[in-house]
Amino acid sequence: MSEMILNLDFSCGGSVGGRSSQSSGNIKHSKFVKRRRFLERKGLLHDKQLPKQKLGQEQAKRQRQGQGGGQGQGHRPPQNLPPKTSQPWPNGVQRTFARNQPPTGPPASSTTSPLPPKASSHSQGRPLPPARSHPPPIVQPAQLLSEFQSGLPSSPKPFRFLAIDCEMVGTGPKGRQSELARCSIVGYDGDVVYDEYILPTNPVTDYRTRWSGISRQHLRHATPFRDAKKEILKILSGKVVVGHAIHNDFKALNYFHPPALTRDTSRIPLLNLKAGIPEKEPASLKRLTKAIFSKDIQVGRKGHSSVEDAKATMELYKVVEVEWERSLASKPAPQ
Repeated sequence: MSEMILNLDFSCGGSVGGRSSQSSGNIKHSKFVKRRRFLERKGLLHDKQLPKQKLGQEQAKRQRQGQGGGQGQGHRPPQNLPPKTSQPWPNGVQRTFARNQPPTGPPASSTTSPLPPKASSHSQGRPLPPARSHPPPIVQPAQLLSEFQSGLPSSPKPFRFLAIDCEMVGTGPKGRQSELARCSIVGYDGDVVYDEYILPTNPVTDYRTRWSGISRQHLRHATPFRDAKKEILKILSGKVVVGHAIHNDFKALNYFHPPALTRDTSRIPLLNLKAGIPEKEPASLKRLTKAIFSKDIQVGRKGHSSVEDAKATMELYKVVEVEWERSLASKPAPQ
C-alpha cells in the first residue's frame, strides 16, 4: 500500500475559532472598560477598585474639591471619614457636617444671622452654666455673740445692724386699733435703708397726726400693707434689729424676729445708768437722747419722724454696744 499523506490545514478553523473568541472577548472587555469609566466619572468606585494612577488622580481631585468649598453633586464621600454629627446653628437651624470640618457658613437665606459665640474647649457642646448670684450673708446668733467673747471686734459689721421705727394710725371704732402707716429703717451709720408710707388694711378712723405725723394726703399713694411687709421682712432677715420698745413695731408688722438678733434700747440698764436714770425705771427715747446727747427730738406739732427716731435709737445702741454684747455673750445660750 502506498503511503497516504494527509495535509491538514488548521489555519482556517483556528483562525475562525480565534477570531470568534477574540471578537467576543473584545466586546466584553470594551463593555467592561466603558462601564468602569462611567463608574469612575460618577465617583462610585471604591479606592481599592481603582488602579494606582486613577487612585492618585481621584485623591487629588477630592482634595481640590474639599479646598474649593465642598464636594460636587453626585460625588460619594470617602468611607474612611469620621461619622457626621449634628451641631446647633443660629435660629434653631440644624447643620450637619464632619466632626473635624468647620462649617463653611450659615444656610443661605435673605437675612444671614450672626454666628454664635465660640465656646471654650471644656464647655463646647453644652451650654455654659448661668452666673451665680451670691445671697447676702445671714448672721447666726452664736456667730455674732462669739465675736464679743474676746472683747471688742476688730471692726464693726455695718451691714449686720439695722434700726427700725414705725408710726401707727387708728382704725376701727374710735381709732382704738393701731395699724402700721409708716416704717423707717436705717443702717449702722444712720443711712436710710427703707422709708415708706403704708396703707393699712382697714379704713383709718384716727390719723393721730400729733404723734404719728401722718395725715390723709400721706396715704393717698401709700404702699399696700402686704407688699410693704414682704419688702421689710426681706431687709430684716438675718440682721440684728435695734429699736426702742421694738415689740410694738413687730406687733404692727405682725412679725416675730429672733430674740438673739433683737436689741431693745428701752430695756438696757446700762443706758439708764449713763443717762442718770434708775435702772428699772422705763425711759422714753426722747428722754434718753436728751440726757446722753443733749439733743431734742420729737419736738413741734407736726408729730414724730420715724427716720429721726430710728437714727436716735442706733446712736443709743452704739453707746453701750461693746458692754451690751459682752454681757449677752457671757449668758448661756438657750437650749
